[in-house]
Amino acid sequence: MFSSSIPDILQASEPPTGNPDGRCSIPEAAREEDVSHPDRVIGNGTPRSCTSTAVVAAVARGGVITFNCGPEPVTIVMKRTAKVFNDTGPRIVIDGGGKVTLSGDGARRILYMNTCDPNQVWTTDHCDNQDHPQLTVQNLTFVDGNSKADKTYDGGGAIWVRGGRFKIVKSRFFRNVCASTGPDVGGAAVRVFSQYMGKPVYIVKSTFGGAAGYGNVGSNGGGISSIGVSYTVINSLFTHNRAIGYGANPKEPGTPGGGSGGAIYNDGNLFRLRLCGTKIQNNRAREGGGAIFFVSNDRSGTLTIRKSVLRNNPSLGFETPGYPGIFYLGNGDPVVIDSIIE
Repeated sequence: MFSSSIPDILQASEPPTGNPDGRCSIPEAAREEDVSHPDRVIGNGTPRSCTSTAVVAAVARGGVITFNCGPEPVTIVMKRTAKVFNDTGPRIVIDGGGKVTLSGDGARRILYMNTCDPNQVWTTDHCDNQDHPQLTVQNLTFVDGNSKADKTYDGGGAIWVRGGRFKIVKSRFFRNVCASTGPDVGGAAVRVFSQYMGKPVYIVKSTFGGAAGYGNVGSNGGGISSIGVSYTVINSLFTHNRAIGYGANPKEPGTPGGGSGGAIYNDGNLFRLRLCGTKIQNNRAREGGGAIFFVSNDRSGTLTIRKSVLRNNPSLGFETPGYPGIFYLGNGDPVVIDSIIE
């Protein structure tokens, strides 16, 4: 097991990484990846050497990627979206060491992986259910991603993923946006599809928003969004994210649709959402689920909330009675253990 000794290095005014009150244990599969022997290092010790071009090239080549941009925090403004090629894994790790911010400059998505995109190389005949690439982003901050111009792979203002495996550890997402309306588009920060064998996306000690002015905004799923994908969210923080579409899903006549899942949007059939040690507070949905929108169409999905706090997440349209900030259709009732929902 690898345990990083890298401290959380923050700009003085920025929200923290993860929920400071989160105390849940982290399973081995959800822990930081070992980057002590990187395949690629971006930069030669100066901020100027850490460029968008270098990031795009390193991600295209894959492997374990770290940064050497000098001793101070640095922001790299991405001039192009960094795209994973599916034949460069199987293990791809991007580690910012707690000092690197990747910015979409309000103009573009920051990171993209899609096992079913032929432009990124098909590596199997079952692209929607393959075990690679296994992508981890850790100790990074993603800001000002914007996927509004992407109509083919919509949503995912900062990161869009389909296939393989995906994990987020000790990372932060600020001011990312996706399309403002639409019944299915979502994930102002992150959108995920088709994880291998239905295994969960782990989100560990990470922050989506975290303070006024830092929230992520999109039609649905201000923080994260998926269809048919399970999430396990541990010791993380979601605040000030917003779902701003209107008309819900299916969309009401005369509306563009959307507006559900201020922090988290889950849709599909069999999937699971598990929260532990996580705080979801001050998020907002114009329609349903100011904190969480969870619809398992065949009622096979489950929601478990453990050692977490969900507070002040207004749903301006609808929510499930007895569960403030949550709209839930699944297998039985949500399982709530040692948690506050108000």
